[in-house]
Amino acid sequence: MEITGAGRLEVRITPHDVGKRVSIRRLTDPAAGVEKFTDTIGVLTSWDKGVLLITRKTGESVHIPESALVAGKVVPPAPARRRGPAANFAELARVTARAWQPVESDRLGDWQLRASAGFTRRANSVLPLGDPGLPLPEALARVRGWYEERGLPAYIQASTGAAGTQERLCADLEAHGWQREVSALVRIGALTPIADQVAPVERVRLARDLDEGWLRRYQRTGRYGDAMRKVLSSGPSVWFASVPAPDEPSADGRTAEDAVPAAIGRCVVDGRWAGFMAVETAPEHRRQGLGTAVMTALAQRALEEGASAAWLQVEADNAGARALYDGMGFATHHSYHHFRPQAL
Repeated sequence: MEITGAGRLEVRITPHDVGKRVSIRRLTDPAAGVEKFTDTIGVLTSWDKGVLLITRKTGESVHIPESALVAGKVVPPAPARRRGPAANFAELARVTARAWQPVESDRLGDWQLRASAGFTRRANSVLPLGDPGLPLPEALARVRGWYEERGLPAYIQASTGAAGTQERLCADLEAHGWQREVSALVRIGALTPIADQVAPVERVRLARDLDEGWLRRYQRTGRYGDAMRKVLSSGPSVWFASVPAPDEPSADGRTAEDAVPAAIGRCVVDGRWAGFMAVETAPEHRRQGLGTAVMTALAQRALEEGASAAWLQVEADNAGARALYDGMGFATHHSYHHFRPQAL
């Protein structure tokens, strides 16, 4: 906090600092008469009618009355990562999008509208990487209409927590009645440590094409049909990994390619980046290192193709997956959130 030469805390921010990262100290309940303080760090996304709106890196919005302010100052962006690959938000946003391409796409200025028959929010949401070319209320109306024409809910994917992310957009969406529905973390790390994991990689099969067995293990199979296949097969250089179950081939006559694997995974190599997705293990085969084996085998193949950095996405509340990826050297780069309009 900002302390003057006389030892006093001061508020050294103004409405002109909207859009900057700030650190705020405030009274938790100014009317209570007991001085209890709390600190908030985030982007100052608005200062209107005596209320400050701070958007934290998690995407959470905090409303703070001016009357509760005790101290405040502008602070520099979060320090650069000291390990793993250097990356900026714009690069990662485009790399992750290329690894999960929609069946149908349209442009609204610098916004990309994506639709894939409802298969995953990522492939059925707006990716806003600039100006929509319209005032925001008009852009949001256009987005809602585009998705209504396809019988889909309207989603916008916006990010927080790194230099160049979209805290202002998140706040503006909330102000226009859009609610944050789900959040995920984009995590990055060096590729070589993943390839060097001790794991039973000799059990992993790698293939360019989807087979029925892989799809039967994938948890999202069902009504999506061709849309799901097209999204999963999209990307610059796509690899599918599977670990055959010990009893292959199956007793009902299915071939080894059709039998359900014990574990699966997907990797998309794109220049220096290797993205890992759909790493799943059957419940009865967990705690055997198969998930690690899948990622290790895919990482070794990505290294052969010239990649050096890794990324993946994991939902913020998936503690088990986060622990696994922590052990492989992944760290959070930024968060992204899917916003959906409230029902009218």
